[in-house]
Amino acid sequence: MKVCFMGLGYIGLPTAIVAADNGIDVTGVDINPHV
Repeated sequence: MKVCFMGLGYIGLPTAIVAADNGIDVTGVDINPHV
């Protein structure tokens, strides 16, 4: 499964990490290039 998270703030980033830890192919996109 592949998932894209739009926004890596205080909800998106931890959710993306948990998804990746569970074997999901994660791509994250944020307006801030330093995230």
